Amino acid sequence: MISPIAKVEVIPIAVPNDKADDLDGTVDTVVVRIGDEAGRAGIGECDAPPMVVKSFIEMPTAHLWSQNMARLLIGADPVEIAALWEKLYEATQFPGRRGLGIHALSGIDIALHDLAGKQLGIPAYKLMGGARRTKLRPYCTIYPGLAREGQSARDLMDIIGRQFEKALALGFRAVKMEVLFYDLVSDAELVALIKEGRRMLGDDILMALDFGYRWRDWYDAKWVLDRVADCNIYFAEATLQHDDLLGHARLSAVSPIRVCGAEHAATRWEIREWIEIGKVAVVQPDISRCGGLTEIRRIADMCELYGVQVIPHGWKTGILAHCGRHFQAACPAAPLFEFISPHVYDSPLRRDLVSPEPTLEDGFMDLPTAPGLGIELNEAVVERYRIDR
Repeated sequence: MISPIAKVEVIPIAVPNDKADDLDGTVDTVVVRIGDEAGRAGIGECDAPPMVVKSFIEMPTAHLWSQNMARLLIGADPVEIAALWEKLYEATQFPGRRGLGIHALSGIDIALHDLAGKQLGIPAYKLMGGARRTKLRPYCTIYPGLAREGQSARDLMDIIGRQFEKALALGFRAVKMEVLFYDLVSDAELVALIKEGRRMLGDDILMALDFGYRWRDWYDAKWVLDRVADCNIYFAEATLQHDDLLGHARLSAVSPIRVCGAEHAATRWEIREWIEIGKVAVVQPDISRCGGLTEIRRIADMCELYGVQVIPHGWKTGILAHCGRHFQAACPAAPLFEFISPHVYDSPLRRDLVSPEPTLEDGFMDLPTAPGLGIELNEAVVERYRIDR
């Protein structure tokens, strides 16, 4: 039964972190919980500084284009998700529209999908048009962390090897090797390490690469991509600086491997620039940053017209991990989605914040069946790590 929205709660969460000089986005999050008058609640999250997002969503209204988002949701029908998206987007044009404002809107949109699915008794992907495939294919991100003092590239490769073994034992048949070695290795040495990674995996496992924005010159990126082309690499992520769209276009025109990017991009408008100017083969918007499930569905529809793949970024908690499942279920332009396994990469929030954890069989997951996102928030974890009290 449909019930109006009665409550909007923004919960900033962070674990004690001794790795502030690393790139682990799972050390904090902000949970958006939207409740209805019948006592049901939907949850979402976004990938941005938790206290800043809380302040944005709860900021006082100044005028028609700078309004309090939470107030606008009270009394609304949560099933009218796209209409609410447009209302909130227009109501925050001054402080929002890109960046943090869209990140905050992403968390709200995800929570609305969860709540509406629970009200209607259907999985969230059905709100996005229904299943376009019968099985889901995640890839497991293999990340050893950035080198700490005294660590060598060989130390990182040893960690990568152990993570490969765990991922394959869990049933993954697609992985992404993070090669964020930076000044530890030359480009020629990097080529050798990538080839070693392929040998570790064998020939039958889909392999992608993330370079962590290693280069500022697309010639240098091409030099490496040419020399690992025989490794059967599915895509090359974060080769150049994120906003260097013309460089991406030049690299894409000559690369033997799919060039991709746009993990930081917000809304279909910015993704269109990556497609039309950057000429990439794959875009990687993050559902918790690009505008939520509503917006990434629009992005996927647009990408079908351009012949571009959508493989969403996904490095947060289990909330975002489950969003990836629902997105791929509904969108044919998405051959894969990023998935952090808590059994491969140890993270308290990824492991414990929500449950249950989906299972794999021969590289694939089943379609979600529970209403909404199909997850439950661990209230004890919330209370332990929330930082606004």
